[in-house]
Amino acid sequence: MIDEKEISAFAEPYYITKDIMHNMWHIELVKKMIDKILSISHYEADKECLMLAAYFHGFIYRDEEKIKKWLEIHDYDKERISKIIKISWESQREEIPETIEGKILHDAHILEGGKTYLIVKTLITGSVRGQSLKETMNYMQKNVLDKNFCCLPETIPLCEEMNKFTNEFFEELSAGVE
Repeated sequence: MIDEKEISAFAEPYYITKDIMHNMWHIELVKKMIDKILSISHYEADKECLMLAAYFHGFIYRDEEKIKKWLEIHDYDKERISKIIKISWESQREEIPETIEGKILHDAHILEGGKTYLIVKTLITGSVRGQSLKETMNYMQKNVLDKNFCCLPETIPLCEEMNKFTNEFFEELSAGVE
């Protein structure tokens, strides 16, 4: 297994230009949620592949070939590289992952930071992008409210609680600023 400091050193440049809610701190939050999911479940997950995919999920869509080359340099065989790449892609929200590692990473990515974090992340990201509060709220209504789902039985209630909290917060905020 590659030392985590080496993985972090490889991944960090890809997160430097990302906003403050999607930088290396984001990876730490996702990893914490992975640990939480593993602690409340009994899955036989490949922790090494899961950890690597957690680091790569934020730039897999842009730099998949660079990730593959880096893994090859570190003596990963094609089968293992393929698995890591698949898990990284599975963390994306649009589809239900096939692998248990993909489901864990997907759900950790959704639940990072706890039930209030989705609101904080959306508001800060909107601000960083130069949006007004109204523009951010429009984005939130179209792209965030009731758009998050989890795959694992252990995480579905956590996601439902987060979605409920987010919807209630949004309703109260909307009533207060209209």
